[in-house]
Amino acid sequence: MQEFIITFRETFEVALIAGIVLSFLNRTNQSQYNIVVYAGIAAAVLVSMLLAYILSSIGEGFTGKTEELYEGCMMYLSVIFLTFMILWCIKHKHKVADIENKISRDLDNGYKLGLFLLIFVAVLREGVETVLFLRSIIVAYEIQVVWFSLLGVAVAVALGYGMFQGMVRFDIKKFFNVTSTLLILFAAGLLAHGTHELQEAGVLPVFLEHVWDINPESIAHPLHEKGIIGSFMKSLFGYNGNPSLVEVLSYITFLAVTFGWWKNYENQQKLKLVKA
Repeated sequence: MQEFIITFRETFEVALIAGIVLSFLNRTNQSQYNIVVYAGIAAAVLVSMLLAYILSSIGEGFTGKTEELYEGCMMYLSVIFLTFMILWCIKHKHKVADIENKISRDLDNGYKLGLFLLIFVAVLREGVETVLFLRSIIVAYEIQVVWFSLLGVAVAVALGYGMFQGMVRFDIKKFFNVTSTLLILFAAGLLAHGTHELQEAGVLPVFLEHVWDINPESIAHPLHEKGIIGSFMKSLFGYNGNPSLVEVLSYITFLAVTFGWWKNYENQQKLKLVKA
């Protein structure tokens, strides 16, 4: 389920950016530049696929402690990148005018490469984020992500197309708030799992091996990691039935800092509106 939400969210962001650019070009009678937009998207997708192949090839070459170290570092890198992008999106989600002004300046100066780079960088950013996150999910939870990932892409493309054609209407602000919340929870689970891998590799201290343990070998109750509820929560939010102290602290600290920053930023924006 994580893979569906991450590909849905990231693809929808790409669809929004591409839709804004294409709408602007059509509105200003500059649709001859549409091919530049499509080229930027295609190039970014190809680079993202190349990155996915490289990461997969590197991961297959490790075993034992080295594999645990690689997996832990990969999860930490995914958390850092994902968190940065979530916070960036929160700060820039309403700046449609900035995108249009940038396009207008580039095309007025005959700078088609600027339009290409705008699209390429925007799509590549989402592509790298998706690749890192999906790779970490595969490593952490040992699941196949292909079909749900493709479904997420398909739904996002259909929704984006429908929205710009006027067939679908919904609250974009609420959409980004809900999906950002889910992604922060996903990232917290990956951080805790990455911490576990680095503890297994001997890089991080354990202190207390199990703060609690509700994973008895004899009984697979609903909250057990292999139970109905536990397995679902593990695949979605990185639930752990027997976490170490450092895992718990990393999970709680990450959520407190990230949601705290978000709340503080929203309060600052409200104060600016009041003063204006």
